Amino acid sequence: MKKHLFILALFIAIFLGYVFPQLSEVLPLAIITDVGIGFIFFFYGLKLSTAELKTGMRNYKLHILIQVATFVIFPLLVLTFYPLVTEGENQTYWLAFLFLAALPSTVSSSVVMVSLAKGNIPAAIFNASLSGIIGVVITPLWLSFFMEDAQGSISFYDVIAKLSIQILLPLFLGFALHKFTKALINKYKSKITIFDKSVIVLIVYNSFSHSFKANIFNGLTVWDFLAILTGVAILFFTVYYLVNYISKRLHFSREDQITAKFCGSKKSLVHGSVMLKILFGNSPNAGIFLIPIMLYHILQLIVIAIFANKLEQRNITNY
Repeated sequence: MKKHLFILALFIAIFLGYVFPQLSEVLPLAIITDVGIGFIFFFYGLKLSTAELKTGMRNYKLHILIQVATFVIFPLLVLTFYPLVTEGENQTYWLAFLFLAALPSTVSSSVVMVSLAKGNIPAAIFNASLSGIIGVVITPLWLSFFMEDAQGSISFYDVIAKLSIQILLPLFLGFALHKFTKALINKYKSKITIFDKSVIVLIVYNSFSHSFKANIFNGLTVWDFLAILTGVAILFFTVYYLVNYISKRLHFSREDQITAKFCGSKKSLVHGSVMLKILFGNSPNAGIFLIPIMLYHILQLIVIAIFANKLEQRNITNY
């Protein structure tokens, strides 16, 4: 239910961005979201356990498969359609898919779903955390090959520097303080989750409000939207079943197979929102890039939850 409320909040943010786009000019949303982003990753660092990470890092074959799926297989699948892309609107939507494909894996929902399906939880925690760190470099690197802004080519090193300040610095600071704040973080975990999601909702509102003011979506038809949704679904199921097939061929244990396909097929809305803000700022194009990410986020939550519940019921029956 809480995940459904978050999805509803995202759609409400888009609706408010359409009806009241001027709020982004009245309120200092840029400052609020910048500070909020820092706290999101600071709190995440506070929740990281050294013991859990050490336990999870032992299975190197599983880690390699998940990271290759996240940062290589995903982008290569999107890259196969590059010859079909021409300049203009089609190229923009293709870049939005490439951005989605290059994002790191999500953390919290991966661990929750792996836990529900009785997968390898320490490995899920390790890979989700590692993915977020690797993504600071790999995601903008993929985009730098294809995307240009108004000033010319995107400065890869400038983006890395900004991402390091907003993501890695607070993350490692929180991690350093973990042992001193473990009890406090566990006590207020639910409130921290609400704070994290509230910041993402604000970023979504801010991005879409600028897009609506610039009439970016005027050319987006229902058929275009359905095409994007179809592309998102094809991308998800292709990677999910491909990772599942590879993990079986590598003779992974049942627990590792679950972790591989759950973590290897997921993408992070949090990292996507943060990176878009750094890459685009208040550019109206940010809204276009958010559409595939949000649709993918909703799809992965629903489908993985269904798969996890089925695996849980199978475990109960076998037991």
